Amino acid sequence: MKILIIQPKKGMGDMIIYLPYIHAISKKYKKSVSVLVKDNSRAKDLLAEDNHINEIITLKKEMDGISGIFRLSKELKKRNFEKVFIFNSSLRYNLISRLAGIKFIYQYPLFRSKDNIVLSAKVFTEDVINEVASTEPNVIIKKRNDNLDKTFKHVCLGISASGPTKRWDINNYIRLAEKINSKIKCKFYIAGGENDIDLINKFKNSKVGKDSFSFEKMSIKETLQYILGCDLYIGNDTGWAHISVALKVKALTIFCDSPVAAYGSYSSKMTTVEPEGVIKGTTTHDTLGKDKISFDEVYNKSIQMLN
Repeated sequence: MKILIIQPKKGMGDMIIYLPYIHAISKKYKKSVSVLVKDNSRAKDLLAEDNHINEIITLKKEMDGISGIFRLSKELKKRNFEKVFIFNSSLRYNLISRLAGIKFIYQYPLFRSKDNIVLSAKVFTEDVINEVASTEPNVIIKKRNDNLDKTFKHVCLGISASGPTKRWDINNYIRLAEKINSKIKCKFYIAGGENDIDLINKFKNSKVGKDSFSFEKMSIKETLQYILGCDLYIGNDTGWAHISVALKVKALTIFCDSPVAAYGSYSSKMTTVEPEGVIKGTTTHDTLGKDKISFDEVYNKSIQMLN
């Protein structure tokens, strides 16, 4: 029996959030599964060593539009899938699965409105496998960086973000690192991409950042090894926060204006900071609270989590 899972959300963080449910389905049927994803989910890098997954199929640009429905269904038909689990309510993927000749189709209710992605995925998975599904993600990597100096605490700073309203100011991170380092000797690792180079350089040019290490030119696989060796992630709600908890690294995640009820509550490894004046657990895309984050709260929680 061949099983396909369709997870069309595009971010690394989204890929991590859906991972427990992919694992649950694989374990239920005692089969490794194929996963259909978008390229910028970085699934090929994140899941390269995951024995629950035997193939990652990437949604290519030519599979967009009406003609893409037929191209993709033709591609899937070659693989002779018997079951498909669709973590999406779109009629498009239902039609593709039918055209691909997949006999058993399990999918979110068609045309449902947007809601909590974690709750939706959990309820759907538990319904189809008839078992309780964990929400805790687990990224499997077989090699870690064991060369980190044990005389320091190793802290990953997630300065990047998918948009400016989700990004705590870089000057706050510099001040935070200075204050933490005055109390606990740390080595700092800067999680950001090449689009964040100005922010990365500003941190590295600061007094506390002169010995820091940044990931912008490293592969995802190399970066995972460094994060796995860290004692704590501190940073914005971005893919790196979700990768950290999936590697069982504690994460202090700053939610400026993203849905904390979904993205900040699924893992015991994640602690959250929300804007001042907001009822805890209610931060969402309309909060716009990057200038209302309490520095003292971030600092105090950082020290508690490092001790």
